[in-house]
Amino acid sequence: MTASAGSAETPAPAGTPVPYVGIAWNSAGYEVAVQDGDGRPVRPPAAFAPGRADDMIAYLSGLGPGLVTVVESTNGILDGRLMAAGLTVHRADPLLLPDRPLFGSVGATALAEAGRRARDSLTRLVRTRGTQTGREDELASWISSSEDALARLTRAGGALGHGSRSSREVALTFDDGPLPPYTGQVLDVLERYGLPATFFCVGMNARAHPEELARMRAQGHEVANHTWSHPFLPELTRPQLHEQLQRTQEAVAEASGGPAPTLFRPPYGARTPEVLGWLAETGSRVVLWDVAPDDWTMPGATTIARRILDAVRPGSVVLLHDGGGDRSQTVAALPLVIESLLADGYRFVTVSGLTPEPAPAGSRSAGRAA
Repeated sequence: MTASAGSAETPAPAGTPVPYVGIAWNSAGYEVAVQDGDGRPVRPPAAFAPGRADDMIAYLSGLGPGLVTVVESTNGILDGRLMAAGLTVHRADPLLLPDRPLFGSVGATALAEAGRRARDSLTRLVRTRGTQTGREDELASWISSSEDALARLTRAGGALGHGSRSSREVALTFDDGPLPPYTGQVLDVLERYGLPATFFCVGMNARAHPEELARMRAQGHEVANHTWSHPFLPELTRPQLHEQLQRTQEAVAEASGGPAPTLFRPPYGARTPEVLGWLAETGSRVVLWDVAPDDWTMPGATTIARRILDAVRPGSVVLLHDGGGDRSQTVAALPLVIESLLADGYRFVTVSGLTPEPAPAGSRSAGRAA
């Protein structure tokens, strides 16, 4: 952990309660700002490299009880880990904040200030609902508004929700990583069975853990793009969205030692007709899913496996997670799923290896997730 220069303001006296914390992200990693109830900085802003999130959580936990921790909606991969550590996490939405830069969130001090000035307007996140807490209806509306645009993009080969229903094959996909130790444990299971999968990687995590991506490539898995910081895409401008994708493509290619990914999965499955148009401009193929056991809510390994097995059909794309929080239940569920599907005559393929559906009829099967 490194600390940046402090504010010119006088720090609060020792012993002053520390209720307001802003957590920002930028190209270098994370920044934390801490204010007291009067808006005075209690400590100089602290900076943490992308791979030092555990150090940042320990730093926050050491500030004492009663913190109001504030993130914004472009920072979608930390909340589960923060809440698992016992921290209370709030989301500040754009109307409460200054404009974002081209690449990065609103600054940490502005986020802490939003907590102090507009605490009642923040959304307190729930661990089983994630960063989308309180926005589920809005996400559903975005998705619904995009059905026609998604169907057109699918017919043109620019989007995929599942493969051919006549081919007894299934694609396992993993989002939000890489995150040790869970990504490595997922790779261990896949290696044991000799099966391929597709990993939709977050750029910040790819930059932090390149060895995991190198192993994915070495084992023959497909590596794909899941944005740099897991934002709500409909809240981004066109240049901000393109920057998220481009930076992640570069990080994934560099870390894995392979080509830039051509597959892209939008966080939460969030899309609007405008966003789909912007994504089409990038040349990336949008990948959704038709089986989502919501493993990120940690319902138990047996429940995760049962939800998958009850929903799988020929050509299914299964949405799982290797990052974003504790994924031990996902790891434990994998052998149950794999052995059952193999016994039922399924073949495992990457997303690109799916036999294409001859005549896409729409997109209602594609959903949203963390």
